[in-house]
Amino acid sequence: MTRQRLQPGHDHPITVSPDDGRVVVRVGEVVVADTTSAKILREAAYPPVHYIPLDDVDRTLLRDSATTTYCPYKGEANYYDLVVGEEVAADAIWVYREPYDAVAPIAGHVAFYPDRVRVTTDAAVT
Repeated sequence: MTRQRLQPGHDHPITVSPDDGRVVVRVGEVVVADTTSAKILREAAYPPVHYIPLDDVDRTLLRDSATTTYCPYKGEANYYDLVVGEEVAADAIWVYREPYDAVAPIAGHVAFYPDRVRVTTDAAVT
């Protein structure tokens, strides 16, 4: 089965730009990620999403998940569970390992579901 592949456009815009500040991701008091190299992906009417370089994430807290999803604009997403102590946040993190050309800058970056972690930034996201 072939998957539909779509290009961003005026009816479904997507932009990726550098974040101007520091982004910190925590579970409780545990820092999961800390970076000054995040990207902000803005897609249509969805809230902006911070994509953080995987190199700036504490990988000891990640566990591969079998979950995958597909976005016709970005490609196939893989997931990680976030394991902090006894707490497991299933599929809390996603990554496009081979993103489509329109969102190529998010390669090597991960995003976090904001209802499973606390994301703080010192730059305004508008």
